[in-house]
Amino acid sequence: MLKRNVLLIIIFCSLLSQLFSSQEKQKNEDQQKINLLLNETTDSDYLLAIEKVGEILQSAYINAEFTTDVYLLFGDIDNTSKNLDIILRSIKAANLNVRNQQMYYTILQQLKTKLDDQSKLINKQDSIQGKIQDQITSLGKDKTIIAFAKDTLRQKQFTKELLALGEHYKKTSGLLSENAKLLNEKKRKILDNKTAIFNALQTVEERLHKSEFNLLRKEYPLLWKTETSVVKNDLPANFTEKIKVEKEVTLYYLNHITGRLIAVSLIILFLLLYINANLRYLRKTGYISNLEKLSFNFLNQGALVPVLVLGIHIIILKNLSAPAVFTTLLHFVLLVSVCFLFRKNWQKASMGNWLFLIAFFSAFSFINLFVPVSFLERCIFILINAGAVYYIIKQLKNADNNLFKLSFFRWAGFFFICFGMLSIIFNLFGRVSLSHTLSLSATVALTYVIALSVLLKIIIEIILLQIYRIRVQRGITAIFDHKSLSDNLKTPFIIITGYMWFLVTASSLNIWSGIQSAITNLLSHPVSIGNFTFTMGSVILFFALIWMAHLLQKYVAYFFGEIEEEDEENINKSQHSRLLIIRLILLIGGYMLAILASGIPLNKLSIILGALGVGVGLGLQGIVSNFVSGIILIFDKAIQIGDIIELNSQKGRVKSMDLRTTKINAPNGSEIIIPNGSLLSQNITNWTYTDNLKQIEISFSLKGNATPEDINQIIHKAIANVPLAEHSRSCQIYYNTLSKDNFGILIKFWCSIYRTEEVISDTKQNLFTYFETNNIEVVI
Repeated sequence: MLKRNVLLIIIFCSLLSQLFSSQEKQKNEDQQKINLLLNETTDSDYLLAIEKVGEILQSAYINAEFTTDVYLLFGDIDNTSKNLDIILRSIKAANLNVRNQQMYYTILQQLKTKLDDQSKLINKQDSIQGKIQDQITSLGKDKTIIAFAKDTLRQKQFTKELLALGEHYKKTSGLLSENAKLLNEKKRKILDNKTAIFNALQTVEERLHKSEFNLLRKEYPLLWKTETSVVKNDLPANFTEKIKVEKEVTLYYLNHITGRLIAVSLIILFLLLYINANLRYLRKTGYISNLEKLSFNFLNQGALVPVLVLGIHIIILKNLSAPAVFTTLLHFVLLVSVCFLFRKNWQKASMGNWLFLIAFFSAFSFINLFVPVSFLERCIFILINAGAVYYIIKQLKNADNNLFKLSFFRWAGFFFICFGMLSIIFNLFGRVSLSHTLSLSATVALTYVIALSVLLKIIIEIILLQIYRIRVQRGITAIFDHKSLSDNLKTPFIIITGYMWFLVTASSLNIWSGIQSAITNLLSHPVSIGNFTFTMGSVILFFALIWMAHLLQKYVAYFFGEIEEEDEENINKSQHSRLLIIRLILLIGGYMLAILASGIPLNKLSIILGALGVGVGLGLQGIVSNFVSGIILIFDKAIQIGDIIELNSQKGRVKSMDLRTTKINAPNGSEIIIPNGSLLSQNITNWTYTDNLKQIEISFSLKGNATPEDINQIIHKAIANVPLAEHSRSCQIYYNTLSKDNFGILIKFWCSIYRTEEVISDTKQNLFTYFETNNIEVVI
C-alpha cells in the first residue's frame, strides 16, 4: 500500500514539472517573437507609424468639428424650446377658447414631429462622433505601434515627434469630449421637450373633450335662475388677463406662420404687379375706359384692394386652426375691404346694411373673446341676437333692398335667422358656449357669402382683363361677348367658392376637424374587389384630375386672349396651333397624372390596356382613328382654326378643332361637325393655307364710243377706289369680244377671302358709276 502511494506522488510531481516547463517555453517563444519584431522594425517603420497616427488624429479633429448644419440644428432646438415655453404658458393660463385649444393641439403635433426629426439628426451626429472615437481607439491594435510602445530606446530617439502627437491627441480628445457633452445636453433638452409636449397634449385633449361634452349639457344655470350680482373688481382683472393671453398667443402664431405669410405676400405682390401692368398698358393706349363696357366693378378702380381681398381669402383658408383673435381680425379686415370696394356701386341703404352686419360681427366677436360669462353678458348677448334676427327678417321682406335681393344672400339670411334663434334658446337654457358659437358662425356665414361673391367677380375680371389686354395688343379693340364668357367661367369657380364657404363655416362652428377626420377615414378605407384593392380617395382623385385636365384645356385659350367668337380676319393661326398642342399636353399629362395618383398597379394597368386593345379591335377603331387623326392634324398644320376649307361641296370656316372632331361654320350659318378621320382621308381644298387672298372675277359688257386704253384706265381707277381690294397685286383685264362700240370684258383681281361678296358689290358699283360718268353704257 505504501509503495503504491509513493508511486502516485512521483507521477503527479512529474506532470507538474512538465506543465511548468511548457508554460515557460511558451513565454520564452512569445518574448522571442517580440524581440524579433523589435529587431526587425527600422527607424523608417516607426516614422511611418508616427505619420499614420498624426494623419488619423488630424483627420479625426477635422471630422469631429461640427458643420454649419449642426449649429443650425442646435439653434433650431433652442428655438423649439422657446416656442414650446410660450405654448405651455398659454395653456397654463386656462384659456379655454375652443379655437385656441384646436390651434394648441395642431401646433403641439407639429412640434412633436419636429422634435422627432431633431432627435434623428442628433443621433446621426452622435453616431459620427462615435465612429471617429473608434477610429482613434483602433490605433492601439497596430503591431508596429505596440512594438514602439515597448521600445524605450526608440521612444527617446523620437521624443520631438511623440510630443507633437501628444498635443494632437489632447486637442482631438478634448474636442470629442466637448462635442459629446454638447450632444448629450441637446438630447436631454429634446427629451424634456417631448415629455412636456406629451403632458400638454393630454391637457389640451381633455379640454377639447370637455368642450365637446359641454356643448351637449348645461354649462350654466337657467338664465332666470342665474345670480344677478357681479363682483366689479373681478371684471377688469379677467378682461385684462384674457387680452394678455390672446395677444401672446396671436403674436406667437404670427411668428409661427411667418414663412407662410411671406410666401402668400410674394404671390399677392406678383399678382398686383401683373394686374397693374395690364391696367397701365390699357391706360397708355387709351382703352382703359372700355373696362366699364366689360362690366368691371373692381379692377377699374385700382388693383390694390381687390388683390388684398384675394390674399385675405388665401390666408383664411390656410389658417383654419388659427387663434380666435387672428381669425376674427382677418374677417374684420375682409369685411371692411369689401365695404371699400362697393363704396361706389352700392346705394346708401345697401351700404348701411353692410355696415350693420360688420357691427354685429364685431359685437359677437368681442363678447365671445373677452367678456366673461355673467347674467349681464348673457342678457346683452340675447338682446343683440334678437335685434339681429329681427333686422335680417325685416330686410328680407324689403323688396327694395338690392343687397338682400341676391338669391345666395337670401339663402344665407335664412341660415342666419335659424342659427340666431337657436343661439337665443341655448343661451336661455344655460348652453352659453354653443350659443356663442352659433351666433358668431351665423354672422360669418352671412357676411362671407358676399365676400366670396366679390372674390368670384375679381377672379373673372382678372381673366377678362388678360383677354382684353392681349386683344388690344393684336389691334382688336372691339368689345367681345364678355357676358357669355363670364357665365362659362363661373361654373367651376362657383364650385370652388361654395367649398370655401362650407370650410370657413364649419371651422367657425368648430366641427371642421371632426368632419375632416371622418372624410379622411372614409376616403382612405380600402375596398377589395377580387385581387384588386383600392380606396374611394384614389377613385375620386382619379376623376378629379381628369376633370381638371379637361377644364384647363378648355379655358387655357382665354389666358392668351382667344375667345370662340373670334373675328375671322384677325385670327392668329400660329397661336391657335400652339394652343392645340398645349391642350393636347394638358390632356395627356392629366390622364397620366390621374393614373399615377390613383395607385393602380402596373400589372393591373397592363390588363386594362389589353382590354382597351380588344375594344379597339372589336368596335372602337373609328374613335381611335379620329383621335389619332386629330393629333396628326394638330402637328401637321394642314388645317388650322380660321381656315376656309371645302370638302365634298361643303365650304366653310374652321371654327374649332379638338382631338376627335372639327367644327366648320358654313356661310348659311349652320355648323358642320366632321370627324377628324374624314378630314385626313379625303381631298380637302384649303383656301387660306398660304394666305387669306382669293382671286375674284367680274364679267360685264360695254357700249359706247371709247378706246381700250380709255376703258383700261377707267377700270384701274374704279378698282383703286375699292378699299377692301388687294392693291399689292395687279388687276388683270381680258377682252372677250370686240366690235365697234361694243366690248365684252373680264377682270380679275384679289381681295380677302373673308370679304369676297362685299368687294364684288363695291367694285360693281364703282365700275357702273365711273363708266356712266364717261357716257359709256355698262351692263354688269
